[in-house]
Amino acid sequence: MATTFQYSVPIQVRMSDLDPFVHVNNGAQCHYFDFGRSNYLEHVLGLTIDWATFDLVLVHVGMDFKDSIGFHDQIVCESRVVSIGHKSFRMEQQLRDLRTGIVKTTCECVLAGFDRTTLQAIPIQEEYKTKFRAFEHLDD
Repeated sequence: MATTFQYSVPIQVRMSDLDPFVHVNNGAQCHYFDFGRSNYLEHVLGLTIDWATFDLVLVHVGMDFKDSIGFHDQIVCESRVVSIGHKSFRMEQQLRDLRTGIVKTTCECVLAGFDRTTLQAIPIQEEYKTKFRAFEHLDD
């Protein structure tokens, strides 16, 4: 997992996110990553996502729970693109407590180009690749 992230978004922990142990439920954390990923994409690509027509789809998610998240933790979701292929790209994300700096949960995910009309994989738009590379300072 990378140590430097160019983008983060604050996460509001809600009472409904808590499990019987008064920790944020693992499923709620998956939603936090979805929220962070969506905000990242809108920020970097400079668009408002219409999920009915957007040409990217999530195809893989892996999460590691390193420390519990409590109701009063001040959490941010940090996101970055780390590699770009022809039809997919890989992202890393983490949930970090702003007060302590402790990384609570990490996530690796893969998004792929997707044609919602034909329901087929498609190449990632070159415009997206260019914007990801520029934002993250990635080499070709």
